[in-house]
Amino acid sequence: MSTPPLHRISEIVWEIPQSYKEGMRVPARIYATDNLMRNMDRMVFEQITNVACLPGIQKYAIAMADAHTGYGFPIGGVAAFSLKDGVISPGGIGFDINCGVRLIKTDLTLKEVKPKLKELIDTIFQIVPAGVGARGFVRVSQSDFKEVLERGAEWAVEKGFGWKEDLERTEDYGKIKGADPSKVSSMAIQRGYDQVGTLGSGNHYLEIQAVDSNRYFDRELAKHFGITMEDQITVMVHCGSRGFGHQIGTDYLRIFERAMKKYGITVRDRELACAPFESPEGQDYYKAMACAANMAFANRQVITHRIREAFGKVFHTDPEKLGMHLVYDVAHNIAKIERHKVDGEKMTVIVHRKGATRSFGPGEEEVPPVYRHVGQPVIIGGSMETGSYLLVGTTKAMIETFGSTAHGSGRTMSREAAKRRVSGQELVRDLEKKGIYVRAVSMSGLAEEAGIAYKDISEVVEATHLAGISKKVVALRPLGNIKG
Repeated sequence: MSTPPLHRISEIVWEIPQSYKEGMRVPARIYATDNLMRNMDRMVFEQITNVACLPGIQKYAIAMADAHTGYGFPIGGVAAFSLKDGVISPGGIGFDINCGVRLIKTDLTLKEVKPKLKELIDTIFQIVPAGVGARGFVRVSQSDFKEVLERGAEWAVEKGFGWKEDLERTEDYGKIKGADPSKVSSMAIQRGYDQVGTLGSGNHYLEIQAVDSNRYFDRELAKHFGITMEDQITVMVHCGSRGFGHQIGTDYLRIFERAMKKYGITVRDRELACAPFESPEGQDYYKAMACAANMAFANRQVITHRIREAFGKVFHTDPEKLGMHLVYDVAHNIAKIERHKVDGEKMTVIVHRKGATRSFGPGEEEVPPVYRHVGQPVIIGGSMETGSYLLVGTTKAMIETFGSTAHGSGRTMSREAAKRRVSGQELVRDLEKKGIYVRAVSMSGLAEEAGIAYKDISEVVEATHLAGISKKVVALRPLGNIKG
């Protein structure tokens, strides 16, 4: 596959002109360093320029520094569409709707946690179910599950699985408005009603981390997020809407294939199946997607409760006394109705973020009051070997990328290729030598997520920092990891 013409806009921003491919309605923009661009998966260029052909797209089709091939849209892709004449596409959101990440801080230090690390990881491994098809400890009937779908994290906190302050530290307060369980199939309900509080499999993880004293970039900003000292312990959770969201994606792709014929829409790749946002099919999908997003918020909230329980048990004290406050929870796979400037005028658009993080800057009303003066926390998760980053959203992201930035490292090889390169048992031994304790449901699943399968997260984060679409605050290094 040949490389398209790439016009350099700045040190980090590259543009594929609208003239490159017949049917492109806007240019495509890619955020990458020279090295990331040289090694960029060539399918990203094909997919992001296909996205640029979709009806109603505004300004640019955008691929972030962590971009790699996805279903229809590249993972690491952002696109915004007019509500009036634009579309909504499940491929632009992903099957794991509201796959996201949350960060919990503690007042503990590495010195205090290190002697108890294995006990902590083993305890959490026992009480947070992980793996394909894992069932949660939360018992809800299929009819009660509909309340979870409408209320998200708010439901979980009301049931005692969290603290009230958790809600204001969760994107959209842990509840996407407009969720309508009547738009969700009985198959999706069946797959999801007993999975609240489960980690799942694939690239989902739960990790105990320490603030990296060598990469403490902005101490003043860090204080706003509760990070106040070197070697401070944090916990990161990465998971989504499990089989429930996957079934919704599957159901609506079939519906949208028929809808495209009905509305005379043609796409360059059938994986970009879509429907006009304001059509009955588009509205039904949005309402179902909001249900899956809310299930994912509730899922991460219940897991947070279990993590606090584990720390309380191991340290024989109340989690509140350990300072276990939520820093923030961000969605990676979602479509949201937002207001952004297009051609100098504010416009309401449906922003698709697939493997991308909202990165709203200071003063935006969507950012909770506790962070509004500095911008929202941005959490970029890495592999279990390389660690993760806490950043902050920026005004420049509002101008250039519909308030978006990268979400993770981005894969460089398939899961099968990773398994051919490394075994799970070998990886566990290697990580232990580096001081990282790992528990995994499946050794083959663990091998799929080896660090060699991912881009250098530090380079991805540096690209977003240099581009000004998010700003580095602090790096977090892994100590213990649980994989599904």
